Amino acid sequence: MKALKITVVGASGLIGSKVVELLRNDGNDVVAASRSSGVDVLSGAGLAGALAGADVLVDVTNSPNLAGDPAMEFFSRSTPNMVEAAKRAGVGHYVALSIVGVEGLPDSGYMRAKLIQESAIRESSIPYSIVRATQFAEFAEAITESLTVADVVRVPDALIQPMPADQVAAAVAEAAVAQPLNGIRNVGGPQKITFEQLARDVLARKGDATKSVVVDPEARYFGAALATGSLVTPD
Repeated sequence: MKALKITVVGASGLIGSKVVELLRNDGNDVVAASRSSGVDVLSGAGLAGALAGADVLVDVTNSPNLAGDPAMEFFSRSTPNMVEAAKRAGVGHYVALSIVGVEGLPDSGYMRAKLIQESAIRESSIPYSIVRATQFAEFAEAITESLTVADVVRVPDALIQPMPADQVAAAVAEAAVAQPLNGIRNVGGPQKITFEQLARDVLARKGDATKSVVVDPEARYFGAALATGSLVTPD
């Protein structure tokens, strides 16, 4: 397989840095683009230079603020900027990282913003691949903290499928060197577990015996009501 010129936007983040390393180790010519390298996706500054001659654009950007309105502002501005820059540069494949189950959680402002991102890519006329991943295993503690009030962790009656960041990055890198899907690939961690088990595992690792875990069907996940399988890959 011939080496590709691949621009990774969001290259300084958890996933982006790993994707850059994987693609470079595979012999590809990789441009690592981020704000620290002079690329601003909100203004469009630096995008033309970063995408010059690129075969593939890998978009692993994320909103600095995950609340609904700021996330919507971020993706509504950044994705069209990247689409237009990619068109001008003649990019032949747009790869983006998204979230498993994103279309089924309309009461989450962040999920609605991710759907706007996906829509802009699908409608761009650029061949594309969207990789939807389950929640990163590295965020298990933050997820548990988000569900904690005082000494009680109120968890949804639902499943979660933690996926190590290394595996997420590998799936994105694999998509970048493959033919465009013009569709979506769902990827997930090795095991589907309950939110209750996730929280108990986190507390056990921390040695925290002061908190109790309660399954609450009314508990929300970053503002979203969950069905049992909302956040896991299809069987």
